[in-house]
Amino acid sequence: MSVPVAATGIDRLGLAAFVGVVLFGGANSIGVKQTVQELAPFWGGALRFVVAGVILLVIAALTRRSFPRGRSLTGAVLYGAIGFAASFGLAYTALRDTPAGTAQVLIALVPLLTFGLAILQRQERFRAEGLIGGLVALTGIAIVFVDQLGANVPIVSLIFLVLAAACIAESGVLIKWVPRSDPIATNGIAMTVGAALLLGASLVAGEPRVLPVREATWAAIGYLVVFGSVVMFTLYLFTLERWTASAASYSTLLLPLVTVSLAAILTQEQVSPSFLVGGAVVLVGVYIGAFLRRPHRSSASSMPECYPVDACGQALVPAERSAAT
Repeated sequence: MSVPVAATGIDRLGLAAFVGVVLFGGANSIGVKQTVQELAPFWGGALRFVVAGVILLVIAALTRRSFPRGRSLTGAVLYGAIGFAASFGLAYTALRDTPAGTAQVLIALVPLLTFGLAILQRQERFRAEGLIGGLVALTGIAIVFVDQLGANVPIVSLIFLVLAAACIAESGVLIKWVPRSDPIATNGIAMTVGAALLLGASLVAGEPRVLPVREATWAAIGYLVVFGSVVMFTLYLFTLERWTASAASYSTLLLPLVTVSLAAILTQEQVSPSFLVGGAVVLVGVYIGAFLRRPHRSSASSMPECYPVDACGQALVPAERSAAT
């Protein structure tokens, strides 16, 4: 495994940016949890992503970045539909009844699910580590499921979170099939598309579309837009410029640790010993399946909070190209 310069204490700026990604990302599930306490899930997601998307589009325009066209534009639209609308529609809905820490542990399956979906779609070749990691992660998920069912968390909400992780993973696989484009402009378009689809889902579901009344909800939305999307995305880009993609992608494994810790402090979420064991087993499985003996592979997904589109393109190497090299 390649070790970033920051690990030796040399690249302090890169390390600071990486820590920012982990801290801001770890708090995102808590922010969403606060939002859905007052706002309907589809509507809450639409509000977040329309503002964040517009901010990114303005940044792209002011800095004269290239906007995607042709197949890249089609890919950005599909990326928004799957990676934003579908995944976060499911996640926002699930977080009404699920602790933030539990949600982040299940979302941490994204790198492993990406690898599995890439194999099914012939973008990567099968590895024994992937199978072993998947079995270990499934064991951890079973432990988490049993623990949360004992805590009266609906099984439908837990399934929704796994499906949300699968949608995020699939959007990363999808991006590999389309030409690369500027990450800020592409994510701005994708977020805007995702917001439009979430708004449509809100209309179909008959959700109340009202602005928040509670100050805590406004604070959560502001955090998710500014720090949880735009700032975190920028920090990840900065980290990616200074570190290898594989090193930067290790934030995926650290996010649940921050979420569980912050949730216990800020919202007094109860953390049982069996949940901690299950979460640890899940992370070990993800590490084995997605990272072990893959020094040049990035697990960067399409998660809008921090993972740029062009990094997603680096995450998967088609089997045909691998065989040629």
